[in-house]
Amino acid sequence: MAAFMLYAIDGQGWLQGVARAVSPNCDARPPGVEIEVLVIHSISLPEGCYGGPDVERLFMNELDVSPGGYPDLKGLRVSAHLFIRRDGDVVQFVSFEDRAWHAGISRCEGREKVNDFSVGIELEGTDHGPFEEAQYRSLVAVSEALLQRYSAITSERLYAHSDIAPGRKTDPGPYFDWGRYRKALRSRFHGMRGGEG
Repeated sequence: MAAFMLYAIDGQGWLQGVARAVSPNCDARPPGVEIEVLVIHSISLPEGCYGGPDVERLFMNELDVSPGGYPDLKGLRVSAHLFIRRDGDVVQFVSFEDRAWHAGISRCEGREKVNDFSVGIELEGTDHGPFEEAQYRSLVAVSEALLQRYSAITSERLYAHSDIAPGRKTDPGPYFDWGRYRKALRSRFHGMRGGEG
């Protein structure tokens, strides 16, 4: 992957150098709960339409839920820690130190309430088509920063939304290239630690 990027996470759990829009859809993690897993999602509003403001509006509770908008989403209160657009731009909605409302009814590693111990990243996309090179670059760079900051997150603890909510969710779908993502992350992360990757 070209265009090597580096991100840092500050003491309050915010990624430096990216856009920020603070979502109200979050709360404190339970006391003593460690951040242990990373969950990857995909989203687009309307589905398959990219570059518009509606995903951000959804996370900010500003989405048009009138009959002419998205009436089926009325009352929905969701968020993710990060949203990665098709061009690789990153927007952070919730501090990593806080609990974003991204996983819903879920189970991971034998535990429920996955929001408690996870970070959620949304990629702009659908289950029905590939993701962009720029998105993989940003996702790898962000993931690297998370693995460095939160030692309980390892390369074996990266999950799809469909993994933690099977039968209920399908994202990021079959077009997300897990092999490519893991290989790039492993190579970069080992390289940053002085390995031979």
